[in-house]
Amino acid sequence: MPDYAALADRLTRALTLADPPVAVCLADSVPVGVRRWSGTAPAGCFFWQEAGKGAFATEARDHESCAMGTFTHNLDTTAAHEADRRDALKVFADLKYVNADDLAMIPVLATRPRAVVYAPLAATPLPPDVVLLLVRADQSLILSEASQSLEHGLPPAMGRPACAVVPQAKNTGRAALSLGCCGARAYLDVLTADKALYAIPGPRLAEYTTRVEELASANGVLTSFHRVRRADVEAGKRPSVQDSLAAMQTRGR
Repeated sequence: MPDYAALADRLTRALTLADPPVAVCLADSVPVGVRRWSGTAPAGCFFWQEAGKGAFATEARDHESCAMGTFTHNLDTTAAHEADRRDALKVFADLKYVNADDLAMIPVLATRPRAVVYAPLAATPLPPDVVLLLVRADQSLILSEASQSLEHGLPPAMGRPACAVVPQAKNTGRAALSLGCCGARAYLDVLTADKALYAIPGPRLAEYTTRVEELASANGVLTSFHRVRRADVEAGKRPSVQDSLAAMQTRGR
């Protein structure tokens, strides 16, 4: 496997991430040697937070508290769970939160995993299908520039449900930004008001990491350029680009 610990470190350093990148691995069975999740979880997105503590595997029954999470992840369900989902959708419809047309546009995994493994990217036991990053707007800027460069297009900015960002990235092989949803923000302490989720397709992680490093460095230099230029303009000057570049050098960036 690639050196995921090194890739995680490079991404964390380039973006100055406060939270570790999370690997989401879709599997046909629980891998040998990976501990099974024990306990309860209010929703599947809760596992993203717990993954920062170490790798573990979940099965469909571990996701049963969230009717939408089992839907987006195409997991096996029971008749009781399907009834619970219908009840949830009725509440959503009554609130004018989700209607039938909206539901048809929510991404769903194209394949049905029998297990979902969550882990810190640095310690993932399997090649990740999707890598999730908790990011601020300024960090999303660099990631969106990487998406534009590598994919020749801009990533979608998705809303509810937050868990739909996983099938979106997996099914398309392209990055996606999730602004979260009220459920995920209620269940995850790490998904604070200033944070969003960026999903990178696992097979493209290495090239994304390299491009992010390049763009983070460039953004640092250009931020200094613009700050110097602003100060000079506010001081009444009319600097050329060359003037501002020279000022950066003399002021030590």
